[in-house]
Amino acid sequence: MKKAFILILLIVSGLSACKKDANETAYDKSFKVWQNFKAESKNSYTYTVNSASVFGAGSETKITVQNGVVVARDYSAYILEYRTANTPPAKVIKDQWHEDKSSLSQHNSGASAITLDQVYQKAKNEWLAADKKKNTIYFETNNNGMISNASYVPNGCQDDCSTGISISEIKAL
Repeated sequence: MKKAFILILLIVSGLSACKKDANETAYDKSFKVWQNFKAESKNSYTYTVNSASVFGAGSETKITVQNGVVVARDYSAYILEYRTANTPPAKVIKDQWHEDKSSLSQHNSGASAITLDQVYQKAKNEWLAADKKKNTIYFETNNNGMISNASYVPNGCQDDCSTGISISEIKAL
């Protein structure tokens, strides 16, 4: 009887371990990839945050991190100008600036000067934690398995109401 109980206990614990692995979320997988990249890059990298409006305006903010500390932020705002029907729109720069370590967060525009550790934390605790009954939640990992989009959009919203982050590129320094 004791042997049967131990056997059942082992089977149940083995099944629950498999279930836990099967339930690993896209966020968890991406976070593991991020942790590996962070170690390989010695926590020194750049990432580019994009924003865009359905009305043709947009921006890019490149954040530079060295040894786990944000050391620079580069910003460019643009509008799309349509010249002819058969050519893609041109980006017309409307604002551009650079901040170094001594002038970080001097400008109000652009993405926040935060590390990817902080991005992942905000993704988990804010953007992906939004009420699923009131919002559509998005999470994508198009940067070699690392975060590329973490956001939510209130149900019924039509234009420019996404809250979160869109990252087009993550590169080691």
